[in-house]
Amino acid sequence: MLNLKLIYKVLGSLLFLETALLMCCLGVSFCYGSDDIMAFLVSVLLTGIGGLVFHYFGQPAKDALNRKDAYLLVTLTWILFTFFGAFPFLLSGYVDNYTDAFFETMSGFTTTGSSIIDDVEALPHGLLFWRSLTQWIGGLGIAFFTIAILPGLVGGSVRVFSAEATGPLRTKMHPKLSTNAKMIISVYLTLTVACGGCYYLGGMHVFDAVNYAFTTTATGGFATHNSSTGYYNSPFIDYCAIVFMFLSGVNFTMLYLAAVKRQVRGVWQNSELKFYLLVILCSTVFIMWFLIRENDYSLADALRCALFQVVSFMTTTGVFNDDAGQWNHITWVVLSIVMFIGACAGSTSGGFKCVRAVMVFKLVTNEMKKNLHPKAVLPLKINGSSVTQSQQVTLLVFFAVYSLLCLITYFILILEGFDSTNSITIAISCASNVGPTLGLEIGPTASWDMLSDSAKWICSFLMLMGRLEIINVLVLFTPSFWHKN
Repeated sequence: MLNLKLIYKVLGSLLFLETALLMCCLGVSFCYGSDDIMAFLVSVLLTGIGGLVFHYFGQPAKDALNRKDAYLLVTLTWILFTFFGAFPFLLSGYVDNYTDAFFETMSGFTTTGSSIIDDVEALPHGLLFWRSLTQWIGGLGIAFFTIAILPGLVGGSVRVFSAEATGPLRTKMHPKLSTNAKMIISVYLTLTVACGGCYYLGGMHVFDAVNYAFTTTATGGFATHNSSTGYYNSPFIDYCAIVFMFLSGVNFTMLYLAAVKRQVRGVWQNSELKFYLLVILCSTVFIMWFLIRENDYSLADALRCALFQVVSFMTTTGVFNDDAGQWNHITWVVLSIVMFIGACAGSTSGGFKCVRAVMVFKLVTNEMKKNLHPKAVLPLKINGSSVTQSQQVTLLVFFAVYSLLCLITYFILILEGFDSTNSITIAISCASNVGPTLGLEIGPTASWDMLSDSAKWICSFLMLMGRLEIINVLVLFTPSFWHKN
């Protein structure tokens, strides 16, 4: 039986958190004298009332969540945050309809980074800050962020964390989840502050440095300029972005162990990290060669642009310093592959995750060995730990569903009239929470405004599913989920 009262109570409390976040943006609007002050005032009021209503219907509630409660709570949290978070865009008049506002907000919270706004430089400071803040909060997860700062708010927080966490394998540094969450949040904050400081030293204004730091460490990609980081045309800023995108794509637990616990050797022996580095290296060298040969780039420019785009696509950040749509089409294939794979589990990036790619590779090699030696017992191990049979089945199911959803979205977009390259890369971009796409109609530097309303709702839902690991959302649509037993 679903504990609906507790779900309502937690949702109400979480909406109070969103109200506080909107008030921060209201403060930014006041500081800059923006014309979106009234939009944020009304949004704060509506979100606060929504929190009160949910909190009222959640009284009294038993403070215990089961697994089904956690799946429903996390999904509803992301939908409600997006529902109320869309109001500033709509009420300010900078977005014409609710479909576009919902799409923009869902893209923010899921750190996808695809945008329907053609001219972001026309947005007032409050809205720009809200776009960046949605990505920063969504980077680690709304519920996870709440567990870290208010551990007593979410009953059954272990189940909530499991419903929102990314990757097939869980790594804990401390037996207490709230302590574990605070450790990871400390890494996240350190990366954000350091990234913002480097951007400021590179010549960014304070406001831009803060916004770009939020979206870089969240691997989201929203920018305050139409040409993203390319606006500054600065190799120093580009390499700063590369470093912090790369670090944000590494498992935060490993970063903590390396930086605080000094377990550097163990981190460098991690098979997922090795695969992550190998893919970036090979892809960068391959694209560099084509940029030098086909586009007459110098060696330095080819290295900087190729490495920037590979890291941006693989970490699913989506910022750009060059228009990859003008490159040789074979480079599009490479970028599509890396954005499908994604970075490491336990990071802020999306995608299939490197650890799953390593597991698939080892499954394939084991199967080949079994064909030669049918009686051989070949356990699947990742970093010295055995992967159970049930985890292997879950991996294959995830891969099948992930691929199927991309194909279904691809088919729908073909019916909408988009070219094949755009259709498949839009599908992968949404499912992997990447943001940019490749093709003739919607390139890596273009907005998604030309999508139809129905396509925007489909893409919004696919972004949500990609961020919550697909199965955790699909399970809500199974009849057995709603059965009492």
